[in-house]
Amino acid sequence: MALRADDLIDRRRLRRKLTFWRVAAIGIVALGVIALSAWFYGDDFTGSAVDHIAKVRIEGTITEDEELIKRLETIRQSSKVKGVILSIDSPGGTTVGGESIYEEVRKLAADKPVVAEVGTLAASAGYMIASAADHIVARKTSIVGSIGVLIQYPDVSGLMDKLGVKLEEVKSSPLKASPSPFKPTNDDERAMVRKLILDSYDWFVGIVAERRKMTREQALALADGSIFTGRQGVANGLIDAVGGETEAVGWLATKGVDAKLKVIEWKDTESRGGFLFSKAMAQTIGSALGLPAYSGDVIHELGADRLFLDGLVSVWHP
Repeated sequence: MALRADDLIDRRRLRRKLTFWRVAAIGIVALGVIALSAWFYGDDFTGSAVDHIAKVRIEGTITEDEELIKRLETIRQSSKVKGVILSIDSPGGTTVGGESIYEEVRKLAADKPVVAEVGTLAASAGYMIASAADHIVARKTSIVGSIGVLIQYPDVSGLMDKLGVKLEEVKSSPLKASPSPFKPTNDDERAMVRKLILDSYDWFVGIVAERRKMTREQALALADGSIFTGRQGVANGLIDAVGGETEAVGWLATKGVDAKLKVIEWKDTESRGGFLFSKAMAQTIGSALGLPAYSGDVIHELGADRLFLDGLVSVWHP
């Protein structure tokens, strides 16, 4: 019996030792993987281990996008990125959203060559962002332009009259909370809004003139809200060349970027535009309407998110 008890004790000790060394081995392997990844990926974990051309997609309605701005900053700091392609397909969005991304692209372009590749369209704030690049290419039938700013608001006062609803308000001054959807806009309110619009419009026109190397008069002639095809855009100086990714890479080559480098897309790692504009929200709406699971993408593509834009807007509505 004594021998059996000793054997049992030895076995338990052996098991404890084996458990310890198994845990230690797993820990060592984990540390090794982390160390290898840090060495392999260098200064970023979201890009590539080798020198490459980074591609960033800017699509849909433009709003303030903190994730995109962080991504552009990470690309700027990455020693592996030798050039950048902005793939733009957007009708525009909020003026502030376009401004924030524009400034970040200019910051990026100070360190690395940046080319904009326009897909179906780059209008309004979408074109604003494209103009931040050092070179713009677009397809022959792409849509570019729609340079301008607007504010839209409904007037439901007629409906209120029919329903017998009246709005009572006490304001500190006549222009407070104006314009309002609950009453017709008067001349003073329209004048105030127009000053607001023209100030941002003046800034937008200045950007176009500066970035496209035009006189202010030339920029103003194109900034009447008109849209242009890619071919017209080249003729008017709004874009530099007709083409796609091949032409974009070709231009980067003229700036010292090896044309043989692989083009790697840096993707969005967070839900774009917050919960309101996320696919999860769109799918929730779709489910509530009894639509299939993929309906969230359809709702997003139909531009339902544009209904919720606030503030000054630089957007082209087909």
